[in-house]
Amino acid sequence: MGARGEYCFEPVQRGNSADLKIVIQVLVSLEIKMNKNSKVLALKYRPQTFDDLIGQEVVSETIINSIKANKVPNAYLFTGIRGIGKTTIARIVAKALNCSNGFENKCKAKCDACDSITNSNHIDVLEMDAASKTGVDDVRDLIEFSRYGPTSAKYKIFIIDEVHMLSKQAFNALLKTLEEPPEYLKFIFATTEIKKIPITVVSRCQRFDLSRIKSNQLFEFLKKIKEKENGKATDEALKLIVKISEGSVRDALSLLDRGLLSLDNGKELNLNLAQKIFGYFDKSQLIDLFDLILKGKQDKVIENYRKIYDQGVEPKIFINDFLEILYYFKNINLLALESTNFSLNDEEFNKIKEISNNVDSETLILFWQFTIQTLEELDIVSNPHLSMEMFLLRLIHLKGYEAKNEGEIRDNQNNASSQIINKETINQIKNVAQEKKIKPELQIKTNDENKITIKSFSDLLYICSSKKEMKLKYELEKNVNLVKFESGRIEISFNDDLDKDFVKDLSTKLLEWTNQRWIISFSKNQGEMSIKDKEKNNQKELITKAKKSDLYKTILDFFSDAELVEVKHKQKDEE
Repeated sequence: MGARGEYCFEPVQRGNSADLKIVIQVLVSLEIKMNKNSKVLALKYRPQTFDDLIGQEVVSETIINSIKANKVPNAYLFTGIRGIGKTTIARIVAKALNCSNGFENKCKAKCDACDSITNSNHIDVLEMDAASKTGVDDVRDLIEFSRYGPTSAKYKIFIIDEVHMLSKQAFNALLKTLEEPPEYLKFIFATTEIKKIPITVVSRCQRFDLSRIKSNQLFEFLKKIKEKENGKATDEALKLIVKISEGSVRDALSLLDRGLLSLDNGKELNLNLAQKIFGYFDKSQLIDLFDLILKGKQDKVIENYRKIYDQGVEPKIFINDFLEILYYFKNINLLALESTNFSLNDEEFNKIKEISNNVDSETLILFWQFTIQTLEELDIVSNPHLSMEMFLLRLIHLKGYEAKNEGEIRDNQNNASSQIINKETINQIKNVAQEKKIKPELQIKTNDENKITIKSFSDLLYICSSKKEMKLKYELEKNVNLVKFESGRIEISFNDDLDKDFVKDLSTKLLEWTNQRWIISFSKNQGEMSIKDKEKNNQKELITKAKKSDLYKTILDFFSDAELVEVKHKQKDEE
């Protein structure tokens, strides 16, 4: 090798074919090595056999058994997220079917057919990208090409990637050939969006749903690749790559490749460097921020958020990570550290568990709903950074803390605040945001003074009248058939004539008047007659009785066409 790294060879004497052959072999091996080393990791370590696959053991075993039993389907359909091996498995299946050495001895010896398929230049294995060839004419050419048998292999195989991109007409043109292809023809489809493929096509294929690669398997795989590449990376950095890749091997290898290339020789890829390279920030910062929100420390919250923002974290990434932390706070007691997919380390896991003991579920659910609402706002506002700061400030006030006092809130005020929130604001976020700025002691005192006691249905009617709730009074008198009335509970019969908002309106007013929640239920039992029906019946009885009186008969003697319409009781002051 020369001083600058060039490979130098002495001139070969004419006629010395042995030396010339050695030189050619060295040059070829060097070229292969250089090409192999220049590949990105995702291509360099692409699986070439079923044994190389990770995380798809069930799929591999099923396909291997079908080939051994000579029960190969007309078409395979592989579906799943990006980067989990759909196209890779399609090529491996093609090699397994067309290997020159037979399936049992596949790749144990040099095989030209397998090498050609790997390099995508086998004459009988056609790979087509449906994203660029979507029309019916492309499928017609494919069908025309399928009329001729294989040239050198056992099967003619069509691999169609991103098959869901084909047009409706293209799928229809493919149906007949797909259902009854020649014995030598096999189809292998790969797609990320199975729902876009017509069910008539899916039913003609043997479908395999490839799963995401488990975090532990992907972590161990990355460790092996790191060692093969002589790279230096900590386990924490690799775990961050696993988390970001979301179960995709290609994404994980691309991130590892990027991380190793970003460092100088001899430098190790640690967690801090990985977070800077990939644009992620330490989860412990988010946990501390959440703790400050719960404590109502407004200035500290804004200061910590700006530090995170200065690290280059986009508001949408921040808000999604915040949702993830909320999930962990809500369900931390139901999770084990291993089930967090490396999102949390031991210290963060224990810290969340400690803080979550002091936060009620209702607050966390409110935070979740409010965060989702803010996520939608980010697409509207021109400056998402300012929106995020306002979002954090609103969370502080949602919790019910007084930011000015910062921890000097008295216990009795805390208890009173929680009672008000539980009674008035738990159902709607907007109610929480509009919480009354009245001292809790005064508000409770006012509620006690205005409290009304309702002991009977008659009391309820009287209060409706005195409060001028005429619509509610009308419904109570005309359409309510009372079954049972007791403190805090009213039971009535079903009545189709009742206003659709009656129960809601009555419950709201009863809560307002009595400072107590009332249960209003419907019963199959026959209730009493409504107040209006009772009045009608009483009026009929009075008229019947009046018609039997001597006075009524005397009137009829003078006015024969007279008719009695209504009877009123004479008041004492009129006597």
